[in-house]
Amino acid sequence: MVKYVSVGKIVNFHGIKGEAKVGCSKSQQDFFLSLDTVYLKNNSEYVPLYIESVRPNKNLMIVKFEGINSINDILEYKGNLLFVDESVIRETLDEDEFLIDELVGLEVFDNNDGKKLGFVIGVSNNGASDLISVKTTSKKICLIPFVSAIVPVVDIENKKIMINNLEGLLE
Repeated sequence: MVKYVSVGKIVNFHGIKGEAKVGCSKSQQDFFLSLDTVYLKNNSEYVPLYIESVRPNKNLMIVKFEGINSINDILEYKGNLLFVDESVIRETLDEDEFLIDELVGLEVFDNNDGKKLGFVIGVSNNGASDLISVKTTSKKICLIPFVSAIVPVVDIENKKIMINNLEGLLE
C-alpha cells in the first residue's frame, strides 16, 4: 500500500493563468523543484496533479499544473494539501535525516545511564534547527534541539532515541 506524505499546501492562486501559490517549508523548496507529480487528496483517494512548471517566489512556490489554465480552475483547490509517495521522499533523505512520522512515538533515553526519559510527541523547527518535543516521564513537554551533539543516536528499528541529557535540558 502506498503511503503519502504532505509536501505543501495550495494557499492561493497566482495571476489569471491557473498558477498556484504553494506553501512549503524553506528546507523543502529544492525538493519541490525536483517534483513532476504531486497528489491531491479527494475523499479517500489521491488524485495526481502533473507539474508543468515550478519556481520559487519569496517564501512560496509558484506552480503551474497541467490542465489548470484559469483562475477559476485553481480556486477549487485552494487550501488543499499536496502529497507525494513516501518512497519519493526517502530517495532524497541523507543518512542522518528522518521523516517526522518515524520520530513521533520513539522512546527517549539518557545516553549516559540508559534511563528512560520520555517519548517524542512532535517535531518542529525554530529557524535555526529542528526541535523534538518530548513528553517526559513526569508528564512535562520539553523541546530538545535535534542536533547530533545532543541527539547522537536515532534507532528507528528499535524505536528509541538516545540523548545527551545536559543539565537543564528537560526542565
